Amino acid sequence: MFDVAVFGSLFLTLFVIMDPPGITPIFLALTAGRPAKVQRRMALQAVCVAFGVIAVFGVLGQRILDYLHVSVPALMIAGGLLLLLIALDLLTGKTDEPKQTKDVNVALVPLGMPLLAGPGAIVSVILAVQKAHTFQNQVSVWSAIIAIHLVLWFVMRYSLLIIRVIKDGGVVLVTRLAGMMLSAIAVQQIINGVTQVIHAS
Repeated sequence: MFDVAVFGSLFLTLFVIMDPPGITPIFLALTAGRPAKVQRRMALQAVCVAFGVIAVFGVLGQRILDYLHVSVPALMIAGGLLLLLIALDLLTGKTDEPKQTKDVNVALVPLGMPLLAGPGAIVSVILAVQKAHTFQNQVSVWSAIIAIHLVLWFVMRYSLLIIRVIKDGGVVLVTRLAGMMLSAIAVQQIINGVTQVIHAS
């Protein structure tokens, strides 16, 4: 009923792409200044959004892309541009939006998508589901998807303890570092998308 090899392969792939340790400083930067209860809720919201997006694309992914006439490289470039805009805000400190919209936006965008449920994770899941021809393989694939989201929630949920140690000055530093990391991720994603377009043409 369970294929360890399929589970391990997809779990490790998603772990590398979604990068739970790397998401920690970005999560801390985007949620800084909020009450602990709100931060915990946002961690859960982000993971739920990411799981929802991944699950939808896992079931209907290729059909959705074909119906919209959207290629994978186009998805990568769009996600990269969105991340780059957010990274520039973190680098320049322009993150002072009204709190209500900020709460919603940070949990949905960029945390839920495209940071967690980005083009790389979406494509990996689409391919894994397509290759899972048996019920045993399907169980293994979806178990890996659930497991990586539990890891993401755990990492973000307990990364909040770091804020108590580093205080406000540390949060500013983490915000700038997160902006740099996020901008690098965004540029690399755009480069990957453009490279795929060039190779395809």
